[in-house]
Amino acid sequence: MRLVIKVGTSLIAPGGNIDTRQLRALIDQLDLKRDEILIVSSGAIASGMANLGLKEKPNSVPLMQACAAVGQSALMHTYEQLFFGKKPVAQLLLSSDDFTTTVRYKNLQNTLWQLIKLGVVPIVNENDSVSVRELVGAFGDNDELSALLAAAVEADWLLLLTDVDGFYETDGKKQRLVRTIKKLTPEMEALCNGHSKLGRGGMRSKLRAAKSASEAGVNVAIVNGRDPHVIEHALACKIGTYFPPAGKRD
Repeated sequence: MRLVIKVGTSLIAPGGNIDTRQLRALIDQLDLKRDEILIVSSGAIASGMANLGLKEKPNSVPLMQACAAVGQSALMHTYEQLFFGKKPVAQLLLSSDDFTTTVRYKNLQNTLWQLIKLGVVPIVNENDSVSVRELVGAFGDNDELSALLAAAVEADWLLLLTDVDGFYETDGKKQRLVRTIKKLTPEMEALCNGHSKLGRGGMRSKLRAAKSASEAGVNVAIVNGRDPHVIEHALACKIGTYFPPAGKRD
């Protein structure tokens, strides 16, 4: 089984520093002998802020780029340590052009297929240190990137890990967790407000990413990454919000 797992900033660096214990708990859940794993990892800017001693998220794009450059190094060092003795890892920093330019998209696919064939775990992130478009909203905090990646590698599953249990609808004064979404509606998107303190995404971007990936033939789940058995429970549709494949692969 081929899994793309997107881990948000709220899980990786909730207070700015990389939460190694949380990442280790997640990686320990992976069946690295059976499954092919690709990880889309946020957290570079937050980690860079911590390393540079910045208390608030920068408003300046150049400063965000600098934070991303510093933080990405720390982030990859953490992944290399956590996967040591288990699987080799590879870093891929991508921009929207890698998916919209035919030649670059084909080259990206060739690289990904070769890494998967070699048993490598790709660690993917936006190329925030040089690509301004991602910082100003071309991607939604790696959510859209994870959907595009899942489609590119024909993944069986895309797991969007966050710090909430899934998508909630409001029924009067009560909130209800929506367990399955077969069709995303404007009304559902209208219920989504806000972003995380350090991240750039939110539930709206996750819903749109889920819609995009499911239309490409991928099973998608938005789940709480702090569940100690999140991978197993998500694949069994026991937790979170599930999007069944709405389209067929070419």
